[in-house]
Amino acid sequence: MVGLLNNIEMKKAFYIILALILLLPSCMAKNKSYVIGFYNLENLFDTYHDEGKNDYEFLPDGANNWTEEKYQKKLSNMAKVIRAMHDDNKAWHAVLGVSEVENRHVLEDLVSQPSIAEANYQIVHYDGPDRRGVDVALLYRPDVLKVIESRSIPFTFDSKDIKFSLTKEEMDYFRTRDVLMVRGTIDGEMFAFFVAHLPSRLGGKGQDLRPRGAEIIYENASALMDKYPGIKIVVMGDMNDNPTDISMTEYMHGKESIGATADGDFFSPFTSMLKAGYGSLAYRGAWNIYDIIMVNHSLATDKSGLHIIPIVKNKYYGRIFHKDFMTQQDGPYAGTPFRTFSNGSFIGGYSDHYPTYIVISTK
Repeated sequence: MVGLLNNIEMKKAFYIILALILLLPSCMAKNKSYVIGFYNLENLFDTYHDEGKNDYEFLPDGANNWTEEKYQKKLSNMAKVIRAMHDDNKAWHAVLGVSEVENRHVLEDLVSQPSIAEANYQIVHYDGPDRRGVDVALLYRPDVLKVIESRSIPFTFDSKDIKFSLTKEEMDYFRTRDVLMVRGTIDGEMFAFFVAHLPSRLGGKGQDLRPRGAEIIYENASALMDKYPGIKIVVMGDMNDNPTDISMTEYMHGKESIGATADGDFFSPFTSMLKAGYGSLAYRGAWNIYDIIMVNHSLATDKSGLHIIPIVKNKYYGRIFHKDFMTQQDGPYAGTPFRTFSNGSFIGGYSDHYPTYIVISTK
C-alpha cells in the first residue's frame, strides 16, 4: 500500500514538473524585448550615376573622387556601427530606420556586409523626389516584424495653418525626401513605423517646412490610429530640429514625459536627454538631437503588451549610441562624431550623426 502511494506521489510530481517545463517557454515568451533605432548614414552613395539625380559629386571623377575603395570603406564602417550596437544589446535591431541612402542597391550592399549578414535584414525603400537622390528606408528582421503594407508619403504644401515663405514658383520647384510608412505586426500586435528626413536648415531655411513635414507625419499617423484603434506607432528620423522645437512639440504633439501624454499625443524620450546635455550631432560647438524617435500614447502606456522601457541609467527611455571609434579623437572637432568627410576631404569616418534607439518590451 505504501509503495502504491509512493508511486502515485511520484507520478504526480512527474506531471507537475512536466507541466512546468511545458509552461516555461510560454512564460519566457511573455518577456520579449526589441531594439528599434534610427541612423543617418551620411551620404551612402554608390559610384554610379542615377539618371535624373544630382549625384555627380559621388562619382569617381566627381568632386569627392568617390571611388569603389571609398564606397567599400563606407559600407564596412556603417556595418561596423550596426554590429557594435548588436554586441552592446546582445540582439540585432528588430527595426532600423536609415536616411541619406541613394538607392536600394546601396542598402542591399549594406545588409550583405559580412559583419551583419546574419541579421537577415530585409529592406523597405522607395525612390523619392530629392534632387540629390537621397532617401529614407527601413531595415527590419522578418522573424520579428511581419510587414503588411508600406507607402511613400510625399511632401505637400496643403496646410491649413502654416504660412509659407516660399513663392508659388519656389514651391513648384521644391523637392525633398518622402516620408516612409511601414505597417505590420510584432508578436501579433499592430505597429506602424514612420521614417523621415525633414527639410534642411542650410542657409537658415526650413522654419516653416519642417513643421509642415511633422504635420504630414502626424496627419497620417492619426489616420492610422483612427482606422486601427490601439495601433502602436513609432516615428523616427533626422528631423533637422530638436525635440524642443515647434515642429516636434506642436505639430507632432510631442510630450516630454509619458504621464503628460493623452490619446493622440506622442512621447518624446529624447527631450529630457537634450535638456540633460546629450547630443547626436554637434554644430558650431553646440550639441543637438535631430535624430529623434517618438512613440504614440498606446506604445508608451500599454503595460499588457509591448511598450517602451527605460534603458539609460534606468531613467532615460532613449539611447544615443557612440563608441570611441565613432568619435573624432583629435583636432578642432575632437569629441564629435567621426564623419566621412571634413572640409571636403575624405577622412574615412562613419557619420556626422550618432545613431539613436529605444527598446520596447513586455517586461
